[in-house]
Amino acid sequence: MTPGDVDAFLALAQRPGEDDLAAAALQLARLEYHGLQTADTLGTLQQMADRAHAAIDGADPGGNVIASLHSLGQHLFETEAFSGNLSDYEDPRNSFLNDVVARRTGIPITLSIVYLHVGRRVGLWLEGVNFPGHFLVRCKGMLGDAAPTEDIILDPFHGGIVLTERDCARLLARHAGEDARFDRVMLAPAFKTQILVRMLVNLKRAYARTRGFARARDVSDLLLSLDPTSLTELRDRGLLSYQLGQFGAALSDLEHYLALTARRPRTEADQDDEVKEEFEALWEHVKNLRRRVASLN
Repeated sequence: MTPGDVDAFLALAQRPGEDDLAAAALQLARLEYHGLQTADTLGTLQQMADRAHAAIDGADPGGNVIASLHSLGQHLFETEAFSGNLSDYEDPRNSFLNDVVARRTGIPITLSIVYLHVGRRVGLWLEGVNFPGHFLVRCKGMLGDAAPTEDIILDPFHGGIVLTERDCARLLARHAGEDARFDRVMLAPAFKTQILVRMLVNLKRAYARTRGFARARDVSDLLLSLDPTSLTELRDRGLLSYQLGQFGAALSDLEHYLALTARRPRTEADQDDEVKEEFEALWEHVKNLRRRVASLN
């Protein structure tokens, strides 16, 4: 991404309101597609919304929420043929909205962005749900309803099916283990910046798995631009710089991370052996980096 692309992404990400989520997600795709014309994909999404609106009005001109959701699901997952990418879930293209729209497949969060974008434009009151391990969507009714219906949880990755709380508990166990306990707080709404952060974290992991360390560090830069207080991203950017042989940058980030971590109030989690081992390992990295940097001067 050029500095101008980064500025445009941050402006969209931080602007109040949810309507430009898809535009921000497409700007993010410039990480991979530098000359991407985002207006093309936004135009395709608008055409989908127009077709969905016609399908919903034709099926139920009265505006019943359940009927509208059923028609929207049929339109997106049958007529437009969107589906979850079960065969190649880790493909980085699943995190780029232009690819998802062109290929009609993606991961839960990008399919949810399509669902949110189209569904809001046909009059549904939708919001994202940052559920652990599997992004979901909530419908609260029709936009403008004085008395919205009971909340409905939907899974765009699996064709927009409706999930009960028991279904959500099973989904949590599948992603977090049988010991994980479901709590309704896990169904709290996710707003635009939170959704974009989750997309970026997914993308960073995908790049790191394929040893695309330079792109993964670019993602860390964006994450720190969105949240400069993120210690996790400061640490990860330092480790990614180390992998790239950029020892000065790695040393700066890791020293800063350790200094901030040392000043942070201790919690019970900080006493875990795993946390202590990570802290000691990073100190070893810093000592080695200091020697490397000193030898280059």
